Amino acid sequence: MTKLTIITVNYNNCEGLMTTLESVKNQLYQNFEYLIIDGGSTDGSLKLIEENSSSIDYWESESDKGVYQAMNKGIRKATGEYLLFLNSGDHFYSDTVLQQNHNFLKEKDIIYFNLQVIEGNKSYIKKYPDILSFSYFVTDTLPHPATFIKKEAFLKTEFYKEDFKIVSDWKFFIDAICKYNLSYKKIKNTLSTFYLGGMSSYPENVKVIFDEKQEVLNSIYPAYLQDLEEVIANKNIVNTLRESRIINLLVKLRFLNKF
Repeated sequence: MTKLTIITVNYNNCEGLMTTLESVKNQLYQNFEYLIIDGGSTDGSLKLIEENSSSIDYWESESDKGVYQAMNKGIRKATGEYLLFLNSGDHFYSDTVLQQNHNFLKEKDIIYFNLQVIEGNKSYIKKYPDILSFSYFVTDTLPHPATFIKKEAFLKTEFYKEDFKIVSDWKFFIDAICKYNLSYKKIKNTLSTFYLGGMSSYPENVKVIFDEKQEVLNSIYPAYLQDLEEVIANKNIVNTLRESRIINLLVKLRFLNKF
């Protein structure tokens, strides 16, 4: 049976940490270890962790350089075969979701699911593609709260870039797929719930995101960028045609072949 590691990174988000803790504790399937890496919180998070220590396999609370250094600490402490980052405020989609999906966690380096996204009073399921590509990662990424990563994968690639403020998880995924050619698999179930409104959604961080992504693309993937605009434009055209009711009708009537 595959052993899992669930890692929660927290800093001064006691309310969010409580939500995540309860979700982890309530899972019907419990063949995992649970780690909490706290950045030296002063808001009551430490007391909450201590009160729930019997449900936590390892925890620490000390100042760090940010979320990505904390995530790297969790990787080094993990003993499970597959790792999931369920950071404070995130939670599982249901209490039975690990029970229903743990058998999918095998063989591939990266196994990702769909993600429930909540933005204010709105809620939707964000679905991810079966096939990943460089052009996909230029405009999107995979959801770390809904993606299991083999611990061995971090030995094949690199850990999270600690001097980045926002996009190190994006960098990890684009490097893993496009640079290191790690194996992956999409599972068409919803694993976790994420509340939109973190650092990446702040207007003042738009430039930070752009600059960090440009650093990665220009330093590692310059050859890929040459025809990128044309590739993305053609991809959007194809996707629009695929969604066209008229095109689908013509395919159904066999006037066109499916593309």
